[in-house]
Amino acid sequence: MPNRPNKFQNATPFSSSFTIFDHHSDRSHLNFTVTMEGELPSVKKWIVLYPVYINSKKTVAEGRRIGISKSCENPTCAEIGDCCSYLKLPFAIEIDKAYPRDFMQRGRVRVLLKKEDGTLINPSISSRKQLMLCIAEMVPRHHGRTKKQEAASASTATAGPSNKSGKGGKKRR
Repeated sequence: MPNRPNKFQNATPFSSSFTIFDHHSDRSHLNFTVTMEGELPSVKKWIVLYPVYINSKKTVAEGRRIGISKSCENPTCAEIGDCCSYLKLPFAIEIDKAYPRDFMQRGRVRVLLKKEDGTLINPSISSRKQLMLCIAEMVPRHHGRTKKQEAASASTATAGPSNKSGKGGKKRR
């Protein structure tokens, strides 16, 4: 095998989390949590979570994997990553990857559920389905979404109702 540059050369075994830049693309970045032994597990074996899987605006044919009542509206990779960090699960955000069914959907999140010996990292989450349901429940309460909603409601309250009467005459052909 040819000798390729090491992606993990700036990692130290004493740091708890750090950012790694991919050599092939300056847009992609990965957020890792180092294991207790100080070594990084292979990211390629982590489960993949696309935002489409929990998007209530998508159909099952378009890629949604949980029920509409349990899914959330337009989740982002950053929100999914924040939920994973809240659940104390190691994750990697891959911005440059696209969803195969819809190549305009950019980004995916890789999550580690089990250690190499098979023990769960978070005992309350044992499967992909449980992870998707838990994240879909947490995303609407994400601090970025609540701030946006408060700002939008404040701006509509100050503007007041608009009583704009227009010229509603006949349309000419």
